[in-house]
Amino acid sequence: MDRTVDADIVIVGGGICGLATALALHRKRISSLVLERSENLRATGAAIIVQANGWRALDQLGIGSTLRQTAVQIQGMEHVIVNLILLINRVIQECRCLKRLDLIKAMADNLPAGTVRTNCQVLSIELDPVTQYPQLMLSSGSILQAKVVIGCDGVNSAIANMFGLHQTKLLLFSTTVARGFTNYSNGHQFASEFVVMSRCQAQLGRIPVSDKLVYWFVTRPRTSQDSTIWKDPVLIRQSLMESMKGFPEEAVDMIRNCKLSLLHLTELKYRPPWDFVYNNFRKGTVTIAGDAMHATGPFIAQGGSASIEDAIVLARCMAQNLHNTKKAQTEINFAVAEEAFDQYVKERKMRIFWLSLHSFLVGKKLDTKSSIVKFIILAIMAVLFRDPDWHSRYHCGNL
Repeated sequence: MDRTVDADIVIVGGGICGLATALALHRKRISSLVLERSENLRATGAAIIVQANGWRALDQLGIGSTLRQTAVQIQGMEHVIVNLILLINRVIQECRCLKRLDLIKAMADNLPAGTVRTNCQVLSIELDPVTQYPQLMLSSGSILQAKVVIGCDGVNSAIANMFGLHQTKLLLFSTTVARGFTNYSNGHQFASEFVVMSRCQAQLGRIPVSDKLVYWFVTRPRTSQDSTIWKDPVLIRQSLMESMKGFPEEAVDMIRNCKLSLLHLTELKYRPPWDFVYNNFRKGTVTIAGDAMHATGPFIAQGGSASIEDAIVLARCMAQNLHNTKKAQTEINFAVAEEAFDQYVKERKMRIFWLSLHSFLVGKKLDTKSSIVKFIILAIMAVLFRDPDWHSRYHCGNL
C-alpha cells in the first residue's frame, strides 16, 4: 500500500457538516483537506429547515446574508389536527427553508481551491502505533496519514466506529419520512408559515421556500412495502397518496404534483440519548461531528443546524489552542489537537444530549399507538421542554 501525507487536518465527509467545518477553519486561517466519497459534491435530501440558531451559525461562517436571499422568511407556525381543532398558532424566531444544494454551494464556493478531494472513500481508520497519529485506509488501496482527523461522514460513519458507535448500534423509529418539493409555476397561495397537519398516525409538514416552490414532508408508520418502493418515486408517491386520505385537497394536490426527481423515502435512524452521556468522542487526535456524532430524528428540525454549530465550536477551540502555543498556524501537534477536541466535546455534549432527547421523545410519541404512552411522553416534554423554541434560542458563540 502507498502512504501519503496530504494535510495536517483531514475532514472525512463533504456534506453540510464537513464543508461547514472546513469553512469555519478557513475563516480562522487554518487549512484542511475534505475527503468526499462521491464523484461530486452532492446534497443528500431535498431541503433543510434552518431555525434562528442555525442562522446565527451561518452568519459566523459569513454566508448567512447570501443564503437569506434564496428563501423566504417563515412568519409563524400552525399545527392542525385534521377535522378537529387548531392546536398551535404562534410566531417563531427567524426560520427559513433552504434547498440543500444552495447551502452546499454557498459553503463550497467560499473554500480555497483544492480543499475538497472527491471520489475518495475512507474505509477505516486506525492510530499509528509509533506516532499515535491517525491513518486512513482508502478504497483506492492507499493509506493517508494526517495529524488530525474530523469525522463528518454522516449516519453510516466509518470514523464513528472508532468510538464504538457502529452502524449496527443505530436504532430505527417505526416512523418513516418522505420528503419532496412541489413547484407552482404561477405561484402558490400559501402563507409564509410552517404548517403541520396530523391525522391518525400520518403527519404532513409544509413550508414555502419561495413564492413558487414549497418543501413538504410526510411521516407515517413504516410498512412492509417500503423496502421495495424506496427507489421508485412513482411508487413512493402512490403510497403517500394512500396515507393522505382524509387530508385537505390542497395537501393531496401538493403531493400529486410533486417533482418526482426530488422525492425521497427514508428510514429514520438514530442514536439513543444515553449514548452521548459516557462517550468522550475523542481518541488521540480524532473526533467526530454532525450526524456521525449525533444522528437523531428530524422531529425538531435541528440536525443540520446542530452540525453547523459543531463546526463553529470545533474551529473556535482549534484556533484558541493554536494561538496559545504561540506557533505558526500550520504547526499542529498532538497536545494542541487533544486539548482543542476535549474542549469542543465538553462544550457540545449537553447541547447534543438535550436535542437528542427532545427529538427522541417526539419520535416515540409518533411511533406509539398507546394513548397512555403518549400522555406520559407529553407530560415529560411539558416538564423538560416547556418552551417550544428553547433549541432555537441557543447561540453557539462567535467563531
